[in-house]
Amino acid sequence: MKIVTFNVNSIRARLHILIPWLEKNKPDILTVQETKVQDDDFPKKPFEDIGYHCAFKGQKSYNGVAILSKQEPRNIRFGLDSEPKDEPRLIKAQIDDFIIVNTYVPQGSSADSEKFDYKLEWFERLLQFFQNNFKPTENVIWTGDLNVAPNPVDLYDPGQFQNHVCFHPKARLALAKVMQWGFLDVFRLKCPQPGQYTFWDYRLNAFKRDLGWRIDHIMTAKHLVEKCTGCYIDKEPRAAEKPSDHTPLIAEFQ
Repeated sequence: MKIVTFNVNSIRARLHILIPWLEKNKPDILTVQETKVQDDDFPKKPFEDIGYHCAFKGQKSYNGVAILSKQEPRNIRFGLDSEPKDEPRLIKAQIDDFIIVNTYVPQGSSADSEKFDYKLEWFERLLQFFQNNFKPTENVIWTGDLNVAPNPVDLYDPGQFQNHVCFHPKARLALAKVMQWGFLDVFRLKCPQPGQYTFWDYRLNAFKRDLGWRIDHIMTAKHLVEKCTGCYIDKEPRAAEKPSDHTPLIAEFQ
């Protein structure tokens, strides 16, 4: 089972990258963030033509999440339990024996903003979502753009960005509290070396200079780690013409 997470930064604008990538890599499940498209305009046909079912919830120009899978997803739901549900930020589905929860966590603007407070509250409500609906003994996999670099090794200059909303101590603690429900970061377990990133800003020639952040994640229930045979980042889509500012993260399971 190959599971991928990818913030595409507009799914219609990345079809020229996504379709060939899917045909080449053939993941069983692709979770997508920032689709930036209303449901009526979601480009289902190109994915269905190459054998993928599509489940999605979106809105115009912002946010949006989707799960593309070879097997038809079951028990699909959108949003958190509490209000506001923020449906274009969370999609859950059961695929084979896995429960997939795909999230696009709010970024937070600046550390002194209401949007950052909302980000921290969103993590608290996400923890409640996991507590209310699942058990750590189930095959739960949490994927997505979580907009947090968990540790100093997960961004190119931690000293410069110690108060950034994606590395702020409060954001890292909020993520850690959700992880305590029963998740492990499979990429960090499989790839402990620093300098591994999933996001490079469009500005400052960041990709060529490797000024990156690891803010996209695949978190698994602890008992699934022994079934994970590999977890890695594919930088090729970020180097393509007209790319997203993120790139795919892949985990493989027995």
